[in-house]
Amino acid sequence: MAAIAYAVWDNARDEAPAPLPPEASGGGSGPRERTSFLARMIPPEAADRRSGAGRAPRNVGELARRLPLERKVAQLFVWGFEGQDLTDPIYERLRALDLGGILIRSRNYLGPAQLAAQSGEAVVISQQEGHVPPWVFASQEGAEFSSFPDLPPSGAPADYETPEGAAAAAGEAADALRPLGVTALLGPVLDVGTEDGGAVGARAFADEAEAVAAYGRDVIEEYAEAGVLAAPKHFPGLGAANQDTAAGPASVGLTVDELGRRDLVPFRAAVRAGTPALTIGHGLYATDDFVTPASLSPTIADELLRGRLRFRGVAVTDDLAAPAVTAVMSVPDAAVAALDAGADQLVISGPLGEQEAAYTAVLNAVRRGDVSVRQVDVAVTRILSAKRDLGLIAEDRAAAPAQGAQPGP
Repeated sequence: MAAIAYAVWDNARDEAPAPLPPEASGGGSGPRERTSFLARMIPPEAADRRSGAGRAPRNVGELARRLPLERKVAQLFVWGFEGQDLTDPIYERLRALDLGGILIRSRNYLGPAQLAAQSGEAVVISQQEGHVPPWVFASQEGAEFSSFPDLPPSGAPADYETPEGAAAAAGEAADALRPLGVTALLGPVLDVGTEDGGAVGARAFADEAEAVAAYGRDVIEEYAEAGVLAAPKHFPGLGAANQDTAAGPASVGLTVDELGRRDLVPFRAAVRAGTPALTIGHGLYATDDFVTPASLSPTIADELLRGRLRFRGVAVTDDLAAPAVTAVMSVPDAAVAALDAGADQLVISGPLGEQEAAYTAVLNAVRRGDVSVRQVDVAVTRILSAKRDLGLIAEDRAAAPAQGAQPGP
């Protein structure tokens, strides 16, 4: 993790925005004044010596508070898209909105070079527009469960005999994807399988909770070493579901105690291992009378994940356009409900009309006070902190002392 920690303060990474041109820093004849990355992302407030306004934000927490509301809300979203080239409307939306990230799936993929161009364009746009660099999310679980079939891993998690072997294969995937611009993975799958395969099938490494926990810990470490965000799924566990949530509502017929002894074991281990994110699934549980999907449930997202497991990272929803959600609620309403329940990052695969309606619904909910600005600030701070920790955001350590302040966390 030492290399990642150093990258937080190093503007030389490929993902960091380009330096300001001479004309933007007082001319090219004299030495250029160092300007922090955070200062370049939002305009300075009006100078006020008593309040301290007018200085650059010292850290991601202050940046989250000072971003305009429209940009804060945009940071909450990860959007999928339909096209396979740089003319797709998603790139126009990236210019207009400071989106938290994009999701690249198998339908978008033609080959490694094209993947690099897609992910690179998203970062270039963020540089040009002065936006926060977006996540580039993907799902690469192995075999037929990968978005990019010609890239590792070759096998599904269940194809490997040991946690170390399966994790090493996942690490090969992360090592292959990071140079292509993929910075976040929806995985690993930490569902505990069943003897007959169940709804998750070979995506689950094993049907023993401790074995899955060991696998998860190793994969999280592999992803961190590759500089890729890990977002293990599908909290609090879909191994015992009656069907895949991609097919429709899925009930997990376990008592709360059974869930704690079985399905929560790998996720608890992931939290203790320092996973920066977790993906909340759409399963239906006894905690909500098998009515409310987990991603929309305060009982699951807040009381269980934040309270019982004491998770402090980014809570990512599974795709809110999945049939398990749309069977009970519209995508815009689901986006508001998920945020209100305690999620931080809202994944919506598409279509574009639903994505834009969801953004508007969340923005209006915050403006009405149905969702508090403080709640949004907390979510955005978690997102920006995770981006900083993996080097997407570089805080200039030379800028803060010049303002008489200390660098952010």
